[in-house]
Amino acid sequence: MPLLSVFIAIGVLLALVLIVKLDAFFALILTGFVVGLLNGMNPLSVLQSLLKGVGATMGSVALILVFGAMLGKLVGDSGAARTIAEWLVARSGKRVQLAMTGTGLLVGLPMLYNAGFIVLIPLIYGLATTTGLPLLYLGVPLASALSVTHGFLPPHPAPTFMAFAYGANVNRTLALGLVAAIPACLAGGIGLSKILERLPIRAVAPPELHVGVVESPGGSPGIGISVITMLSPVILMLLGALVDNVTGTTGIDPFRPEFDFKTALAAAVPDPTMRAFVIAMKFLGNANIALLAAVLIALYTLGLRRGRSMPALMETMRSAVSGIAMILLVITAGGAFGQVLRDAGVGDYIAQRAAGMRLNPLLLAFGIASLLRLSVGSATVAGMTTAGLVAPMVAGAGVSPELMVLATGAGSLMFSHFNDTGFWMFKEYFGLSIPHTLATWSVMEMTVALVGFGMVMAMNAIL
Repeated sequence: MPLLSVFIAIGVLLALVLIVKLDAFFALILTGFVVGLLNGMNPLSVLQSLLKGVGATMGSVALILVFGAMLGKLVGDSGAARTIAEWLVARSGKRVQLAMTGTGLLVGLPMLYNAGFIVLIPLIYGLATTTGLPLLYLGVPLASALSVTHGFLPPHPAPTFMAFAYGANVNRTLALGLVAAIPACLAGGIGLSKILERLPIRAVAPPELHVGVVESPGGSPGIGISVITMLSPVILMLLGALVDNVTGTTGIDPFRPEFDFKTALAAAVPDPTMRAFVIAMKFLGNANIALLAAVLIALYTLGLRRGRSMPALMETMRSAVSGIAMILLVITAGGAFGQVLRDAGVGDYIAQRAAGMRLNPLLLAFGIASLLRLSVGSATVAGMTTAGLVAPMVAGAGVSPELMVLATGAGSLMFSHFNDTGFWMFKEYFGLSIPHTLATWSVMEMTVALVGFGMVMAMNAIL
């Protein structure tokens, strides 16, 4: 029944959105009730799960989305995105998709998918406007690279956790992960975008998120200040990741409630002065703080320094937040729907069934993670749950723990659909219909997952 309820829920969601024409936010909330009741939850328990999912999702993405939208608005309004776009085009020529892929890999290393996507989407808008190239031609290579780094590479939460669960070396995982990530990005990004060109799918930047340049007395910003402002959150997060790797504190997360952060950090970094430095870098390297700092930097470099007044800049901030209000609600509803699936026991049911099958450990990890991704939506949850379940089963099996991390990460990217916040973010920011989002985002995720897993199997045969 749990697996059947997932398919029934998908059918109900499609009917509400495509036939009833209900907004995705309401459709996701109502579908959450359906799937919860089908799995034996009472209405109050379903409501509790929905509220828990709303709180968890808002807590994890709200500030990132808000600060990211503000930064994006300042970068777009000031002409900084146009400056960077023109500079990129002048130097990349026909290799602009490779430039987008490289940008996604670089930015995606330290940044969570949501934060990286929000920071870079104004660049896609500006580049598409300047060059006349389709949004998906530029956006799919970028999104694929950001997604692969999120699923495969430390210091992202799931790959880092999986490395510890499987007993893998983090640096070796990162090195092998890059070997798998590059062909996955090329196939799921550049390769798929060329196929999409032949299909009648056209993305449109939402008007409330893509506006023209606001003329100011200071003129358009130069390439140096534009790049520094744009990459300031990336630089802060890279520095935080670098300090974590150097001091061995990557897995010490202050935001895990069950984790004794103070004790673990004191054990890893005995010197009080160095420990204070590590705490400061973890703070500045956090996506929320890094984006807040970037907004403050942009207010000066792209606003006050160019002659714009503070009241005018605050009006820009308000319009940026109002522009993402519905997007934030849709993403939050997707998180709430995923929470109901988890609380209803759907994820546990699928994981236990899959674990009973005798398979190659790499294939087993990939399969369980794929099914969990299908059922609960979150790549992070799918990857971490799979590692916790599979690690005891494959101990002493003779398979590379680093490849186990990558196989699990590849599976965690499969089958993205309505219960994944990334699905709704891609849909809203590219102005796509649900069928077109399935044909672009969902196919892209399956492509990077399958190519990445193929690379894992090839490295397993070689190593």
